[in-house]
Amino acid sequence: MRRQFHFEANAGALRTALFRFVARKRTAPVAQKRRAPHPIGKLRVAIVAPTLRWVGGQAVQADLLLRHWHGDPDVEARFFPVDPHFPHWLSWTERIPILRTLVRQPLYIASLCKGLKAVDIAHIFSASYWSFLLAPAPAWAVARLHGKKTLLNYHSGEGPDHLRKSRTARMVLSRTDTLVVPSGYLADVFEQFGLQTRVVPNIIDLSQFTYRERRPLHPHLLCTRGFHPYYAVDVVVRAFAEVQRAYPDARLDLVGKGPCEEQIRALVQELRIPNVDFMGVASRHSIGEYYDRADIFINASYLDNMPVSIIEAFACGLPVITTSPPSMRFLVDHERTGLLSGPGDARALAANVVRVLRDPALGAWLATNAFEESRQYHWTAVRQQWLSVYQELVRGNRMTAEQSPIATAGQSGAKF
Repeated sequence: MRRQFHFEANAGALRTALFRFVARKRTAPVAQKRRAPHPIGKLRVAIVAPTLRWVGGQAVQADLLLRHWHGDPDVEARFFPVDPHFPHWLSWTERIPILRTLVRQPLYIASLCKGLKAVDIAHIFSASYWSFLLAPAPAWAVARLHGKKTLLNYHSGEGPDHLRKSRTARMVLSRTDTLVVPSGYLADVFEQFGLQTRVVPNIIDLSQFTYRERRPLHPHLLCTRGFHPYYAVDVVVRAFAEVQRAYPDARLDLVGKGPCEEQIRALVQELRIPNVDFMGVASRHSIGEYYDRADIFINASYLDNMPVSIIEAFACGLPVITTSPPSMRFLVDHERTGLLSGPGDARALAANVVRVLRDPALGAWLATNAFEESRQYHWTAVRQQWLSVYQELVRGNRMTAEQSPIATAGQSGAKF
């Protein structure tokens, strides 16, 4: 209860500060705050995102952007971590969850106040709920304070619930210069709240992945999702138990970690399933090795957005067998680039695995089509999309939603 009280108090204070800030912006002449674009042709872009200290989707995408923009003739990207390293004399606080947040926030905001003065665009990566309040919202506020263009790159599959419940999120998003999402699914979600977006897909790191035809196709399955409730790795394990009844020598590699790991390990013991290997977290330098060794990619998420792991499987030639949360049909085309089944249905998921094992021609068809699909996630295809967004943003093509229902949408539920 004490922890919840502290978080609610902090959220309330942040929300109040944000609304006061926006009120001041309404009365202040914006033209006096906005600076002319940098006279040199190169656009100066701040990438505000998590570090790779904990490998996650946002961190990986931000790192790829930074590496690809390095040396680019049109964009100079600078990194502003939302989780900055502590000074040595404060490093002990990183072991204490609430305290480390209280210590990190001033360091993070101070770096934004100092660094965002020297950029043209703040490209802010965003998740949902508390993460939204602690990372994107302060960066958005500081960028506006300095008269910088704001681009919020929203990645959370929890968007529908977050936007419905959070007035603060709706307020910040409606006052952001440009909203970018990686999937048509999130674009549709945002449109329901009167928010106009641009879709720019995620990127895959081609240097880490190699396409290989699987002939013959072996019952060696791979799942690279974290052990979190919404990724339902327990359903993957139950499906694998069904697969082993037909293919006793089948193997399953689980790459990742998370809060549900102990339950998953206990389930493997309970079901007495052999050949399940817990590989731990893989770095971006080694993740390709796991894809190369396996023959089939399996996923059982019930909440998702545009999982890079599935795009990586496309690029490596693994047939993709997955459940179909609402977002998945924007990425996987059933019976063309993968096989879909209902979330939570372990038997249907297993049946699709057995189907491709018994019909190798189908597996090859899915893998070939998926590999062609993966080309749209290469940097050569995505670079111009990002550059166009940046250039239009600097030219002042602000995207707004006229007569948006932001003020009235989702009045029930949480208000942070």
